[in-house]
Amino acid sequence: MPDLPDTGAPLPMPGALTQAEIDQRVFDLYDEYCHGRIDRRTFLQRSAVVTAGGLAMAQALLPRYAQAQTVSFTDERIKPSYVTYPSPGGTSGTMRGYLVQPSGTGPFPVVLVIHENRGLNPYIEDVARRAAVAGFLALAPDGLFPAGGYPGNDDDGRALQAKLDQGKLRTDMLNSARYLKAHALSSGKLGVTGFCWGGSTTNALAGLLGEEMQAGAPFYGAAADPALVPRIKAALLVHYAEHDERITSMWPAYEQALKASGVRHEAHVYPGTQHGFHNNSTPRYNEAAARLAWERTVAFFREHLA
Repeated sequence: MPDLPDTGAPLPMPGALTQAEIDQRVFDLYDEYCHGRIDRRTFLQRSAVVTAGGLAMAQALLPRYAQAQTVSFTDERIKPSYVTYPSPGGTSGTMRGYLVQPSGTGPFPVVLVIHENRGLNPYIEDVARRAAVAGFLALAPDGLFPAGGYPGNDDDGRALQAKLDQGKLRTDMLNSARYLKAHALSSGKLGVTGFCWGGSTTNALAGLLGEEMQAGAPFYGAAADPALVPRIKAALLVHYAEHDERITSMWPAYEQALKASGVRHEAHVYPGTQHGFHNNSTPRYNEAAARLAWERTVAFFREHLA
């Protein structure tokens, strides 16, 4: 897989530690915490034990969404709104999402933006706005809507999402993709991107949607079920972090399955990066890698959704 030259450093945030100042063991514990295998208290306690200054490192990794906005919701290049739509077979039968329209009258190629394992937080809404600025009609569904919506913090959001029926939650994402593709402003060409849980769901939707989906760009997501791979018709652009063994180790088998099924694909591992490197609300963010991955994603969608 082509690699990014290791020329960039993480973007520091005011008053926060940088990646270089955080022990890898604390990053590993944060990954456990983010994926619900330990709670917040255990994450902080264990971080304090593994290394001197571990507690400060752990606290620095908690998200700071106010510092992460890159496109304002009042930006004149976009028209954002919240929409509700039917979701038969999903958690409640109804879904809500953040729809962001580019300036102009359309039609537009469409991109579904799928959140991590904690609902539609401000970072994912910002990604949807970035996609709209790039010329795509973007929809970021909130899988937690049937449970009251994103609760305003990631801890509660993660707990809520873990309690949902995962099959119905995936159906909600599938219905969201179909709603967006059929939107009055849609050109009929559908791309999907997602992060962490959303990256895994992007891979899964590629199989579930078949010819309905033209392109997918999963970020550090688990590979699709092997049974779904032969049904994938979309081109895939797969992004991985170097220090993310749990996810990146899935690639060789996934790549072999994609090749066997004739799926168009490319993959990139970004040196020196952690799981979540695109999320600019914590020191896991790597500015150079995130910028390059997003530039590749936009170019990829423009090519395959034209």
